[in-house]
Amino acid sequence: MAQKDVSHQQLIWYAYFLTLPVDENWSVVAEVQERHFIHPFAQHQFSLRTHVHRKLGQSGWEASAGFATFFQSPNNPSSELDLVEPELRPHMEMAYKQKFGKLTVDHRYRAEARYFHNLNLEKTGLADGYYFGGFRFRYRFLASYPIWKINENQVLKVIAGDELMVQAGKKVTYTFAQNRLIAGFGLSISPGLNVEATYQKWINQRQNGAYFNRDIVRIVVNHRLSTIKTQK
Repeated sequence: MAQKDVSHQQLIWYAYFLTLPVDENWSVVAEVQERHFIHPFAQHQFSLRTHVHRKLGQSGWEASAGFATFFQSPNNPSSELDLVEPELRPHMEMAYKQKFGKLTVDHRYRAEARYFHNLNLEKTGLADGYYFGGFRFRYRFLASYPIWKINENQVLKVIAGDELMVQAGKKVTYTFAQNRLIAGFGLSISPGLNVEATYQKWINQRQNGAYFNRDIVRIVVNHRLSTIKTQK
């Protein structure tokens, strides 16, 4: 990175994850995420994602597949161009959870295809259709450890992890895509509700070889409902 052009930026991410268990093995997850720059204040990304999960017995493994729509604003918060570019992302995923006493470790392996909206010749507006931009492969390691048990249902945890992303495809210039270091806290408020507040260092390589070095505050609400059978 010392030999490349690096842009430093600060952002805040907000996310809401809603999980609806269908039974002991199947569940549906819906996500809403909002991301914006701090100085100056400007929209960066808005995304919607839905995925279906299936537990693979008692092995600790889980498989899922889903689809996301991203709305990308300019990466420069001072840009005068008010263009929002849609992106479509189907994905498949495998996840594995390990327990070491009080320590919980989550491994997530995700493969996604990226379809970008076509732009006009001047790149100032949208044209018809989408084009395939390439595949992206992601591995996330996330560990959590309880540090304060307030009561039976309320627990404060420390969270730390890392996510590496690489990409492939005819339109891809560099294999390395992103790296995200994560550290912060998670608070369980009730059996079906917890809140996370984390800091994220996001290193993102661009198509021209330059980098975004981003400092991000991420606030996430995880909400899990009762199973459909329980509701009946």
